[in-house]
Amino acid sequence: MKHRVVVPGVFPLERGGTLRDVTVEVRTWGKHLRTATLICHALTGNADADDWWRGLFGSGRLFDPADSFIVSMNVLGGCSGTTGPSTVLPNSDDPAGPDFPRVTIRDMVHLQKVVLGQLGVTHLDLVIGGSMGGMQALEWAALYPSFVNTIVPIGVGSAQSAWAIGLSEAQRNAIITDPVFADGRYAHDQQPANGLGTARMIAMCTYRSPASFAARFGRESEAGSFAVQSYLQHHARSLAARFDANTYLTLLDAMDSHDLGRDRGPREAILSSIANRALVVGISSDVLYPVSEAREMAAAMPNATFAVLDSPNGHDAFLMDTNRLEAVITPFLREPHAIVTISGRGASWA
Repeated sequence: MKHRVVVPGVFPLERGGTLRDVTVEVRTWGKHLRTATLICHALTGNADADDWWRGLFGSGRLFDPADSFIVSMNVLGGCSGTTGPSTVLPNSDDPAGPDFPRVTIRDMVHLQKVVLGQLGVTHLDLVIGGSMGGMQALEWAALYPSFVNTIVPIGVGSAQSAWAIGLSEAQRNAIITDPVFADGRYAHDQQPANGLGTARMIAMCTYRSPASFAARFGRESEAGSFAVQSYLQHHARSLAARFDANTYLTLLDAMDSHDLGRDRGPREAILSSIANRALVVGISSDVLYPVSEAREMAAAMPNATFAVLDSPNGHDAFLMDTNRLEAVITPFLREPHAIVTISGRGASWA
């Protein structure tokens, strides 16, 4: 079911400034309950989790609407129904565009908490997500530990690394150097399609792995272009047609803000204070968030189990290899005291 929830009044932002009467696009599945599962989406995702995580939905699957009440929301700053740069703000005739205030992962989670309250949800059995969704899952445990039972962050570390920030900057620069960008800004009606497309190409190279590109494309060519070039150009056109460039910049900035220790104290101490039950999933071939980051984070969390999603598909494996991912997560959720043993094909449980 689709919901459009309005959070009335003033919503304060962590980096200063406020938003008023924030609208949030929400999807729910299953019978309404006061306890729910929250699915958090990645950078260019949205609340339609049954679309981008289709392989995990259905009878007997990880997300079974017959067994639980499932909620997903488009994040603050997004462009799929929630207030963001493409939204016409109060007392304005045009979308906010580049004037939209900066938001953080913590702002997203604070807003989700308010929305869940309006939906009548008083507790979360599970918060799960990959990449930017994993950042939200971690912040749920840090901000509202008593509200959440279990978190499953996938393909993410405890803070955005210099490597990931550098890749964000390369994508950002691709957008802001587009010819339609002028005087340090571009208007809402001047979508920098070339710049956004180039940013997507950079991102796609980090979402997959060298092995996956080699296996899928090799050096095959057609009509004078390598197959991998056509693949990247297709993704560039696709994203530019469906996504807002100002939103992309806003969410990149939010991801770069991710640091569990920021303004709290030493990161290791914050991780050691997260007592929620957690399954931290690293991806064996992830070049954006190397598996070592997830392993190190899990080791610092007192009630965390670490598992590897073994896949050649890189960071995007959490979206592509849903059967393997489910085989890692489901036993953990069903057996609270299970001991994980990592194997070459995923995980086995005792």
